[in-house]
Amino acid sequence: MAAVCSSLAIFSLFWSFSLAVKDVFHEELLLRPLKTGHVYAHFQFTTVWDVDIRDTKSFSHYRLFPKSFGQIVNQYSVEELHLSLTQGQWQHEQWGYPVTSAPPGAELWVWFQDRVKDSVDENWSGLTQALSGQFCASLNFIDSKTTTSPKLSFTREGVTSTAGTNSSLLRHAALPRELVCTENLTPWKKLLPCDSKAGLTTLFNSLLLYRVNYHSLAVHLRPICQDTSCSQYSVELVQSVSMVLDPLLRGGSKHDWSFKKLFGRSIKSACPLATTSCIYVDISSNKSDSQFTLSPAFSTVTKQVTGQHQQYFAMYDMKQMINTSVSDSALNVIFKWKRRVAKGVPPQLYAQRFVTGYGEEKGGITSMLHNCHPTDPLPVVYFATFPWYLRIFLHTLTIKSAGKEIKPDIIHVTPAKDRLRPYTVEMLLTLPANSVTELSVQFHKGFLKWTEHPPDAHHGFYISSAVISTKLQGPKNYTGPARHTSLLFESDETTPAEEVFLRLHTEVLLITLPTPDFSMPYNVICLACTVVAIAFGSFHNLSVRRFEAVDPKESTGLVGKLKAFLAKLKGKVFGKKKEEIAEEKKEN
Repeated sequence: MAAVCSSLAIFSLFWSFSLAVKDVFHEELLLRPLKTGHVYAHFQFTTVWDVDIRDTKSFSHYRLFPKSFGQIVNQYSVEELHLSLTQGQWQHEQWGYPVTSAPPGAELWVWFQDRVKDSVDENWSGLTQALSGQFCASLNFIDSKTTTSPKLSFTREGVTSTAGTNSSLLRHAALPRELVCTENLTPWKKLLPCDSKAGLTTLFNSLLLYRVNYHSLAVHLRPICQDTSCSQYSVELVQSVSMVLDPLLRGGSKHDWSFKKLFGRSIKSACPLATTSCIYVDISSNKSDSQFTLSPAFSTVTKQVTGQHQQYFAMYDMKQMINTSVSDSALNVIFKWKRRVAKGVPPQLYAQRFVTGYGEEKGGITSMLHNCHPTDPLPVVYFATFPWYLRIFLHTLTIKSAGKEIKPDIIHVTPAKDRLRPYTVEMLLTLPANSVTELSVQFHKGFLKWTEHPPDAHHGFYISSAVISTKLQGPKNYTGPARHTSLLFESDETTPAEEVFLRLHTEVLLITLPTPDFSMPYNVICLACTVVAIAFGSFHNLSVRRFEAVDPKESTGLVGKLKAFLAKLKGKVFGKKKEEIAEEKKEN
């Protein structure tokens, strides 16, 4: 009886806690055909947990929220976290804008809670070490030489009860050399409630997942409001995978695609723990089914309105379609072109970045910002980080558009310290309408110690991407959720958004520095060892051996005995006279 009462007490306690703390999980997939014939696929998995991120006691019991990640967030007093591991460069001019932008390599930026304002650097160091082990990445190489605290570019995306402009609580770092592979994908999938056993994650074929033109793995954590009054907070964890696939590389001579062609398999079941399990296909350009066809028939059509621009998406509700299907339980979306339109509308804002100059002494970096709007100027925030061994000359910083110099409205510059801190340049400037603005700066290349060069020193050194932040008025090439929502599409018709916050990343640059001749020590060592060995042998013989004069008659060695035997044998054979033998003895 006592055991039964104890079990009931434990069950009631667990049930009361489950009712008190609510968490939900959503899985979504967005598919968008691009004008180049590629297919943009964005997987988004969202976990919303109704707890206050500042309440440390709430991170003791877990259901859908990943425990290992929650313990890291709680241990280092994280308020907002954004991590991306990307392979490839997103082509804004050809592909438009992604749902979430990310630079090549690894990028991490974190807002810490104000209660650790005196120990932010210590928490930042511990957090990078923990995340490095969590995602099997090289985030442990983040140190003071790669860490910055921008003031304008990386504002909070979640809600906060404190002032959001205190950049001393912000840390940002990028590792452009970081490579992405299945070692990062495996621990990332384990954070999901269904892992890769059911739902959209069953499409993750590791052999095909990285044979793409672009691939980005991301984790975003932020606090959000539970309701419109925002009297209580929740924690939102978004895990996303973005990729750009080429149907021609998957076999066939056409740009038609399907789940089996792109991912090698179809979806057999939805995640049973997911509240929402939907697939969206962009059909905005398909007027009256004149350009392409979709099969099977979709559930409904969702409309997204941004300013005066409208987009339409065919929605497949996996929970409804797969569960109600009796003949075929697998969902394989098939997309077939009737008439493919190769031309598209260029994005309003895009940028390029490249290195100028030649030689190993000095050079320059130039960024080209394109504002394609015919009438409206565009204010943007430009942020760039340069390693300490590039001696940036700030007096050479020039901003020109159509031959006219532009002065930034706000500029923040942080000078570098050798082996301690990088250069940072952050500025707010206005791009004229229908213009190309050129930002250029000159630098001298510093010298590194021979122990500071990487193993492939002649390959060069990577310079992280520049970050451009702005707000666009109803962009035509953008698809993504509003900043106050957790899902890609909250309802069948999303509310109009006049402005869309946008963040772009430019190309990663490769700089060659004066590199020492690492083969010279090897050659010197080989030559020195050879000379020393030859000289040492002679000196060793002279110093160790003892030279003495030996009487041939008293020679009792092997050679002496052999000579005596031969002489005796010769006398017997040729029969020498005793007189001749006596004379030879006298001569000797």
